Amino acid sequence: MKGEAASTESVPLHTGLAGNVEAVPTGGQSVREQSKQDDADPDLSTENDRLPMSGLRIIDVGTFLAGPYAASILGEFGAEVLKVEHPIAGDPMRRFGTASKRHDATLAWLSEGRNRKSVTLDLRQQQGVDLFLKLVAKSDVLIENFRPGTMEEWGLGWDELSQANPGLVMLRVSGYGQTGPYRRRSGFAHIAHGFAGLSYLAGFPGETPVVPGTAPMGDYMSSLYGAIGILLALRHREATGQGQIIDIGIYEAVFRQMDEIAAAYGLFGKVREREGAGSFVAVPHGHFRTIDDKWVAIACTTDKMFERFAAVMGKAELAAADRYGNQRKRLAARDEINRIVIEWVGSMPRNEVMKRCIDGEVPIGKLNSIADIFEDEHFQARGNLAHLQEEGLGEVVIPGVVPTLSETPGRISNLGPPLGNATYEVLRELLGISAKEIRRLRQNKII
Repeated sequence: MKGEAASTESVPLHTGLAGNVEAVPTGGQSVREQSKQDDADPDLSTENDRLPMSGLRIIDVGTFLAGPYAASILGEFGAEVLKVEHPIAGDPMRRFGTASKRHDATLAWLSEGRNRKSVTLDLRQQQGVDLFLKLVAKSDVLIENFRPGTMEEWGLGWDELSQANPGLVMLRVSGYGQTGPYRRRSGFAHIAHGFAGLSYLAGFPGETPVVPGTAPMGDYMSSLYGAIGILLALRHREATGQGQIIDIGIYEAVFRQMDEIAAAYGLFGKVREREGAGSFVAVPHGHFRTIDDKWVAIACTTDKMFERFAAVMGKAELAAADRYGNQRKRLAARDEINRIVIEWVGSMPRNEVMKRCIDGEVPIGKLNSIADIFEDEHFQARGNLAHLQEEGLGEVVIPGVVPTLSETPGRISNLGPPLGNATYEVLRELLGISAKEIRRLRQNKII
């Protein structure tokens, strides 16, 4: 647990606590401001302690998203996250994406750097390494995503880290993992999507494969597996007191989502190809344009669903046994079925198509732009858009907390912090370093 010296003793987590935590964002306050408010409000402080990850301290020394996003997730549920960054430039994520009025924060950083304290340390200097090891000794989890071997080059390999804290849980995310012939290659989500087979399937038959969405899904997916791995490793530590390494290649997280393609190739030599907006397992199953130039997704994966859809279209006869009532017959007549659906959907505005399908219990959804999402009542009702006030920027809207816990819902305490906003606090209060020594460290550009 945070604040305790490294020990081989079992360290329990604060799980299973009763009570309900306010799920409303705190308005983008800094951690220091929030701490002052907690001290002034015993009830709020008590409720904060009930978050399931309360009492856990995480060091996030990675960059961008793959790995650090795991810290974001656990931070939403009470973990204290210390973002260790280079004292001059900080995490490159601060300059990635759309610029904001804050010189050290893009909108991407404000959103994904949430619930952190920023601590600056130069890990290429021995004094920085020494301070980092002291910080590790008082923490539970370390997250890094450098090219394999980088931490070892800095004198921060597993041998040194586990000696400082035998109970440390270390998440290591890289493009190809810590082992294997490609381990030293650089990797990003875009590369992982291609290597894992996802990009090959994205696009239309015979055309150039496209990027499967402009968001770096591989980074998010590897971090989700990383968060799971951290929880599993902490469970093991509860029983044994022993820490361990979690090793994830970004491509592995993507490949794990690829349903049956491995089994289909291994058994039958089948290579799945690009299918555009459709699906090889069902029809109609794709994206269709309405008369007002909007789009809907329709998915009829069973004979019963198609029967309902045929009735909604006013063509109940299509679902007869001698026509297209059987999935196999529909797949054989894919082009004809899609032509019928395209004509029907294209004859009406999207709202009318949606109403008829929903009333007829046909699976349908809008292809939402972000403007659509901001107006959607379901996103509003579920709290999927979190509104926080940031000094100098006004209201900033970011994705809300997922998942929703009934008794201990997570919360967003602050947006991505200014570079080094908690360096003095952490060094002085957590490591007990004198103000004079902190000034000297700053003069020497260690912090």
